[in-house]
Amino acid sequence: MVKQAKKLCLLGATDKQLAEFFEVHVSNIDAWKNTHPEFGEALRRGKEGADAVVAQSLYHRAKGYKHIAFKMFQNDGVVLTKRYVEHFAPDTTACIFWLKNRRPDLWRDRHELTGANGGPVETLDVSKIEAARAIAFMLEEGRQAVLRAQKSGNAAGKKETA
Repeated sequence: MVKQAKKLCLLGATDKQLAEFFEVHVSNIDAWKNTHPEFGEALRRGKEGADAVVAQSLYHRAKGYKHIAFKMFQNDGVVLTKRYVEHFAPDTTACIFWLKNRRPDLWRDRHELTGANGGPVETLDVSKIEAARAIAFMLEEGRQAVLRAQKSGNAAGKKETA
């Protein structure tokens, strides 16, 4: 089962899929990993191998690549094969994904809050009671808006028109 499990993981199988293949519950797969170290190691190595193939494919997609391809066609009843080089341009989405995950220190999305004119955010010190009252007021306002929308026949709760 160790060899089969590793091969399945190299093909991208998850623990749930392994359980289906071996006709057991997924908890058995977890138990086997704990009680049979060679089984757990086979799964780890197989999954790492599959991940490496995908990472390499993502890298090639991000930077663009070319490969040898063949085109078949017919000329006067004779099948001909023509070899050519197919080019794939870099893929922006793959570049973004690669950089955000490999270099989050440089490429992560940054969400910075600023106050008026780019200054600091101003805060007010309020008691818990005042905060609770404000929240209750906003919830009540929202509930009233929904009721008004329902009365006007707009069950989706969209903004009323005058």
